[in-house]
Amino acid sequence: MSNRRSTFAIRTKIWIEDDTGKVIFGAGRFRILKAVAEHGSLSAAAKALGMSYRAVWGKIRATEDRLGQQLLRKQSGGISGGGSELTPFARNLLKSYHKLQSMTRAKADGFFRDVFEGKLDEKNIIN
Repeated sequence: MSNRRSTFAIRTKIWIEDDTGKVIFGAGRFRILKAVAEHGSLSAAAKALGMSYRAVWGKIRATEDRLGQQLLRKQSGGISGGGSELTPFARNLLKSYHKLQSMTRAKADGFFRDVFEGKLDEKNIIN
């Protein structure tokens, strides 16, 4: 066994599902909307995320359908090209999800410390 002392941390994943178990929103869709806001288009967001346009659009469309709310305002081509921007609903969704993530992470960190403090080294056995 090593004498090296490691630092441990808990990790959590949060997503929102409907009553049939279909994903409404989670970290992946959060990243997609953030990328659209940053890059100004769905295709640029897909490229930045290393995803296909079809996959990105499919996730956005599924979320819009399941929520009954539009997430993007799309502008078709033209001389300056097309683009997309987040609707006010989508901006609020991003803020709320980020808040939920932060609060959950903080609580999980506290629970982890309470339950595992000093129990993850070779001298202690987890009970």
